[in-house]
Amino acid sequence: MSEITPKRLALNLAILLSVMAAFTFVLFEVVVIKQFYWYLITGAFFLLVVIQYLILRYALERFIYDRIKLVYKAIHKQKLNKDDKKGQITNIHGDIIGKVNEEVENWANDRKEEIDELKKMEIYRREFLGNVSHELKTPLFNMQGFILTLMDGGIHDPKVNVDFLEKSQKNIERMITIVEDLEVISRLETGEATPMLSNFSITALARDVMEFLEPKATERNIKLLFAAEYNDNMMVRADKEKIRTVLTNLMLNSIKYGKDGGRTKVSFYDMDENYLIEISDNGVGIEENHISRLFERFYRVDKHRSRAEGGSGLGLAIVKHIIEAHDQTINVRSAPGIGSTFSFTLKKV
Repeated sequence: MSEITPKRLALNLAILLSVMAAFTFVLFEVVVIKQFYWYLITGAFFLLVVIQYLILRYALERFIYDRIKLVYKAIHKQKLNKDDKKGQITNIHGDIIGKVNEEVENWANDRKEEIDELKKMEIYRREFLGNVSHELKTPLFNMQGFILTLMDGGIHDPKVNVDFLEKSQKNIERMITIVEDLEVISRLETGEATPMLSNFSITALARDVMEFLEPKATERNIKLLFAAEYNDNMMVRADKEKIRTVLTNLMLNSIKYGKDGGRTKVSFYDMDENYLIEISDNGVGIEENHISRLFERFYRVDKHRSRAEGGSGLGLAIVKHIIEAHDQTINVRSAPGIGSTFSFTLKKV
């Protein structure tokens, strides 16, 4: 079925009026009018039909135009920002129906993007809440089991009471770590934890972190080393303690997923205005489908092994937020069985 437009409606009404007028005219001619006046009346009749058509068309278009103009103004105002509420629509002539159609299509596209983003955020929210619940539930259930055992008589057994109390303490520390790390991320996201910038040697800081983690690396039979001989003149401007956290988390992550007899290597590259810092290993590596989600909160490639290694599951998320708070970037490249490399930039002095 064809679409009924204002022009087609006006034309149909004009034709109907014309037919009715013609029928009346024929009757009038047969009964009253003589042949002498036929041409004169015929011309006047057709002129009347044309005038009727034009008047009817104008009236219909004016009626529809006025109402569509109101719709157009309403849609246009909804698109204005709060600061632009005083803006006036000065040019709405021409193809008003086409403009309304364009505005509606733009509005629909904007709403679709917003809905898609909200759906993604809802999925993220559900995953986040599920992860938080799981991460806190594990130590809580462990402590509940330890306490119930002690209450059932284990408290009087010297071989049990101290051991279970120490295990409960470790689970409490894990919960505290999770809560503190969540607080750190929250402050970074809201801008409350702004970097306290200072000038310091990035190589000297990396050396301090490597010495701090040496016992952990030795325990896993992993060697910590620099890629080359670096002096301490590589100065950067950043928050020293936050960058210490970045280096510690990345090196510790490398040690956790390294292989026996492997190595964790730290490299520095001069990138004009920035220094590029890389922490690489020859460990288990990461599959491609996991890389894009590595910096998400609580995301674990190997959930069973990650929880067995301890930690809050928030280390890489904190690293990303700290680097971005410095207006810098962090990237990762990895291959299963070959190893992983995390790299980030810092402003040179």
